[in-house]
Amino acid sequence: MLGDIDAMFDDDDDAEIVEFLEYERRPYIVREREDFFHSLDDIDFFVRFRLKKITVLYILSLIEEELESVTDRNHSISPINQLLLTLRFYATGNFLLTVGDFIKVSKSSASKIVKKVSEAIATFSGRFIKMPSNDEEIRKAKSSFYEKAHVPRVIGSLDCTHIKIQSPGGNNAELFRNRKGYFSINVQTISAPNLKILDITARWPGSQHDQIIFDNSSIKSRLERNEFGNSLLVADSGYANSMHVITPLLEARTQVQQLYNEAVTRTRNPVERQYGLWKRRFPVLSTGLRLKLQTTLTVIVATAVLHNIAIDQNEEQPPDIPNLDENIINYEEDISVDPPENNFMNARELLLSEYFPGLLN
Repeated sequence: MLGDIDAMFDDDDDAEIVEFLEYERRPYIVREREDFFHSLDDIDFFVRFRLKKITVLYILSLIEEELESVTDRNHSISPINQLLLTLRFYATGNFLLTVGDFIKVSKSSASKIVKKVSEAIATFSGRFIKMPSNDEEIRKAKSSFYEKAHVPRVIGSLDCTHIKIQSPGGNNAELFRNRKGYFSINVQTISAPNLKILDITARWPGSQHDQIIFDNSSIKSRLERNEFGNSLLVADSGYANSMHVITPLLEARTQVQQLYNEAVTRTRNPVERQYGLWKRRFPVLSTGLRLKLQTTLTVIVATAVLHNIAIDQNEEQPPDIPNLDENIINYEEDISVDPPENNFMNARELLLSEYFPGLLN
């Protein structure tokens, strides 16, 4: 009997305590589902789903085939309702039971739908999340960053942010507890000046330092293979300086150093703004994901894809959600890392000695 009860629930169900006083087969009930796409005006739709109708239709066109049922038996849930349920989950971070009630499906169906839709969206990460790939795109990226504060050669702003999760359980659960004391995934992204996500690494537990994540990332290997020529990433003091990454000075003593720090701070600003916009557009990234770990990672990538699509569609920032924890939205590790004492040949030192003095003349 207990095995039969366990089989009713999907592994992705959020951490709710459910008590069963008596188990018996319940009648199958089909509840009439509201057509939110047509019943809500554009403003109410945008507030509830965090994306505009035209953008939702575009996303639906990408994944509809993956969501269609082979049969209409048992009143199958339409692709548009599956997508809207998932967007509502991203928009609220509510329990799956609550999100299911919103679309009028069961909790187990809601769980399966969120997983299925997230996987379908995440498959488009290579199409919508990508670094500059040719000389012209690299030139445009450098030009866009140069316009911000006249720092040359920069093609991306690098940082990590923490996405709150429930404890994954098991022997390694404590690896996911970050310095703030809650469980998280430490997600690395590279941002463009228009706040698009150019690269994402979403698999490291919250206890891992930003530098370790970068050292083991594919983007570092690509930089070292000179796939982007002499391009640079700009980061905060949690990263070590190299020939491919520049960070602010911990203490600026000269006018040149002060100019450098001001320029680097302004140049790396997009990644901070990108995190704020991403988490406000999809508040589940702030309130916390109560899903199986692999599904959690998929949701993170899926929301990054949607974030970039929203920017491509020129969508404005959705209204703020009341009572969101700003400390969680803005939490980023910032542990200063000093370069080795004999490491003078890095991009920061070259810029300080050869480029920034000329800006004072």
